[in-house]
Amino acid sequence: MELIPVGTLLNLLTHQVIKTAQAARDVIFEKESFKILSKHLFDIEAFLKELQLQKLNDSQATRKALELLEADVKKANNLVEKYKNKSRFYLLIKCRHIVKEVQDATRNIGKSLNMISLANTFTGVMSEQVNRLQNEMQRAEFETSQSHLQIIDKLNQGLSEQKLDQSFANDMLKDIARAVGVPVEPSEISKELKRFRREKEEAVDRKERAEGFFLDQVIELLSRADAARDYEEIKKQYFQRLQVIDSYDPREEYIMPFKAFTCCITKNVMVDPVSLCTGTACERTALEAWFECGKKTDPETGELLEDFSYRSNIQLRQSIQEWKEVNYCLKIRSCNAKLISDSDSSVEEALHQIQELVSENPINKDWISIGGLTDDIISILRSSCSTNVKQQVLIILKHATEGNSRNKDKVVESAGFDCIIACLETDSSIAKAAVELLYELLQERSGWDGHVLRKLSQQRDAICFLVSFLKSPANESTDKAEKILTKLCDEDEENILRAAEADWYKPLIGCIIQGPESKRISMLRGLVSMELAESNINLLGETGVIPCLLEMTYGNMESKELSLSMLVKLSGCSANKNRIAAAGGVPVLLNLVFSFHLRTAIIAKCTELLEKLASSGDGTKFFVDQNGKQIELESTIVNLLSFQQNPNTSYTVRRPALRALLEICKSEARLVKTAVLTANGISLVLPLLDDSDTQIRELAVNLLFLFSQHEPGGVVEYLLKPRRLEALVGFLENNYNSEVQMAAAGLLANLPKSEESLTKRLIELDGPMAILNILRSGTTEAKENALSALFRFTDPANLEAQRIVVGLNVYPLLVEFLENGSLTAKARAAALIGNLSMSTPQLTVVTKKIGCLFFHPARVPICLAHGGVCSVANTFCMVEGKALPKLVILLQEKIHATAFEVIQALSTLVQEDFPHKGANVLHQSNAIQPILEVLSWGTESLKEEALKLLEKVFMSREMVECYGSEARLSLLHLTGQNINESRKLQGTVAKVLSRLERYSRSSRPLVPGLSR
Repeated sequence: MELIPVGTLLNLLTHQVIKTAQAARDVIFEKESFKILSKHLFDIEAFLKELQLQKLNDSQATRKALELLEADVKKANNLVEKYKNKSRFYLLIKCRHIVKEVQDATRNIGKSLNMISLANTFTGVMSEQVNRLQNEMQRAEFETSQSHLQIIDKLNQGLSEQKLDQSFANDMLKDIARAVGVPVEPSEISKELKRFRREKEEAVDRKERAEGFFLDQVIELLSRADAARDYEEIKKQYFQRLQVIDSYDPREEYIMPFKAFTCCITKNVMVDPVSLCTGTACERTALEAWFECGKKTDPETGELLEDFSYRSNIQLRQSIQEWKEVNYCLKIRSCNAKLISDSDSSVEEALHQIQELVSENPINKDWISIGGLTDDIISILRSSCSTNVKQQVLIILKHATEGNSRNKDKVVESAGFDCIIACLETDSSIAKAAVELLYELLQERSGWDGHVLRKLSQQRDAICFLVSFLKSPANESTDKAEKILTKLCDEDEENILRAAEADWYKPLIGCIIQGPESKRISMLRGLVSMELAESNINLLGETGVIPCLLEMTYGNMESKELSLSMLVKLSGCSANKNRIAAAGGVPVLLNLVFSFHLRTAIIAKCTELLEKLASSGDGTKFFVDQNGKQIELESTIVNLLSFQQNPNTSYTVRRPALRALLEICKSEARLVKTAVLTANGISLVLPLLDDSDTQIRELAVNLLFLFSQHEPGGVVEYLLKPRRLEALVGFLENNYNSEVQMAAAGLLANLPKSEESLTKRLIELDGPMAILNILRSGTTEAKENALSALFRFTDPANLEAQRIVVGLNVYPLLVEFLENGSLTAKARAAALIGNLSMSTPQLTVVTKKIGCLFFHPARVPICLAHGGVCSVANTFCMVEGKALPKLVILLQEKIHATAFEVIQALSTLVQEDFPHKGANVLHQSNAIQPILEVLSWGTESLKEEALKLLEKVFMSREMVECYGSEARLSLLHLTGQNINESRKLQGTVAKVLSRLERYSRSSRPLVPGLSR
């Protein structure tokens, strides 16, 4: 080298630099890195040409520096040549390593360039140029393309997780091919894979075991992809193998392997055979393990090896593959025969074998289809009744279509697609397999298959079945079912509503909460028309749609109407009513409902929602602002009543407005006063009794019942007008609406009893009969009000009215209530019996005494209480009516509400003129003892009533002698323990004590047999 002039060396080096720079510039893979190297080399070329024009120091250091630079440039050139003709798949797999090599080559050239600078003194521009260039090259940082790195990372992760399914293979092949510019066509992919396999074989031959193993994994994965196999070649290959088995017995299912196919170490058929220099063939992994154990002999002959090298036996591997493929064809032929047999066991055996074929080699996915098995198993899916068979078929189809677009298209376009949908409805194991298959059919290389999605959307039952499947225990299949449903809903808005109709509201709720206004309206339009179960109504409220619905009330007219309609639906659930109130919905509604410029339909929805909020006894509970503070409702009541003033107001507004008003007034008495006094409610509601709408009339009765408790006078005056009272009696006779009956009876009960003209007119209209019918068949509340209404007809001052109601057989009903009625009904029945009993003495004809004998008709018993002939019909006698024992039992229950009325009723039996008769009847009925006991437990007013009765009872000497001692103790105890009792009560106690002292203890009873 020293004999060559330095100028010649410089010239040769310049030529090498130009050659390498041009080659690097033309590299198409990781071109950014090679492009930077090329640019630096062209800069070096310019620097070297400048050196040629100057006198270069011909020193040993200069020559050494030029030699090092030339060597590094040659290495860079070799690097370019090395990767210029490699498989593009290989280049991508090795991209990190390639970029690192280019970076190292660039830095080494920069170091050599620096040595030239050190060996020579450059000035001016050249000095700056060489310093800049060598600094840039030594500090060069090259990065691999991010898109390439993402592909490699995805591939490495897939291999580490053993993702060997066809779908993943299809994705990876597509990504790699597109990244390196290879068309995703079977013919092009096959060529590239062939080159890629050659790279792998060379790596193995270079003893680069780790790289060879990795490349083998990648090749095996990519070979599974659809595009890696040319379909025409696959068909051709199948029919070639089919010709081979034509000579075999049709019953033949398996050809034994040749001995050469079996590894002498593992004794199994080889997958990746390699050959030693001795010709012995072994499984690669088995032979590597053999040597790693320290063995140095031929595994087959046992002879000591001198050469431990081995090479891939491609020919043997191809022969083994051909043998396997012939066996595949034998199995396919055998399965064809078994599937068309009548034997269930043969069919199941064939399905099991098909499953093995598909799992063993991806090529069998096409071969079973070419061989007609796919059509056969689709037919079996349609016809079989066996759960196991259906499940097996679905699983096979799932594996057969996995990553295989041809099989997928065949299944989707066949009648089997409908069967798959139908399977979603059946046994859980079948449904699960159907979901797995359906999910696979919906996948394509770029994501979801739009064509299959649209076809699935046309299956109206599919969404319903998938939603039902979601209700099964959560697992991977239910996740897939939800993904399918979500994608269907993304594909078509109609599917969102179908899913909601099937009770899956997730997408719909998402649209309402997060969707644009137009989509919200579209979804609400469908949702409003649906029938919703109570659980779903609560679910919708839980998910947070209520604030969004309230927000929509500020939108356009359609938005207002739809959101209010939905809120009406949701308010059927108490929890949702609370949510509406908490979200500040009530002030919004009140503002809308009284905005008279709005459409009637919107105002109607507002009033309906107000009615819902107040319904179910909630009253004013939810009429609060967003902070939970009670809203002042006086103005609301006035406005609700104002709707009834305009006869042109739609019934869709008036009805719910009245219902809301009714429920609000029921909850708070002060609001009734507001309605009656401030809003002039009675005068506004009374005319509604004449309204043409039945519901309005019935609601008016209910409201008047409430209002009549505060101002009954105005009601009486109105009812006495022509045809008004007939309407009220009509409400009493309304057996279809118990609430109206109850209100009408209550209204009648609240009206003044002194209005004789009203009573007379009611009798003329058969009002008492209507009331008695309520007593027989009405609700508890209606019966209680009906009993109160009867007081008008049992007034002792109106004997004729009493005769009428007794004639209608009211007495047995009252007695029945004493035993089986509610507490209120018992008290009122006792009071009514007492009213009737007050008239008994004047109706009783007392027998006349002739001589020493009483004269009375033969066999007619004399009433012991009244001393004459009594009956229920003629004298309303309590004794004859069998009421006395029931009253005594009622008194023994020691309940204040009933005891007061019972004592008053019992008092009617003891007349001051003839007290001993009534007292004796009370004694015989065991009534006096519980009356005495009242003195120990009753209220002051109740004790007062008991003392009044005892005062009359103890007018009888016999009663004093019988109960005097006990009575004195009770009375003395009463005066001693209750020093704060009222003077009136103390005065009555004194009277009774005085009465007791009148009679001597030694007096003999006047009534024989009277003793205790």
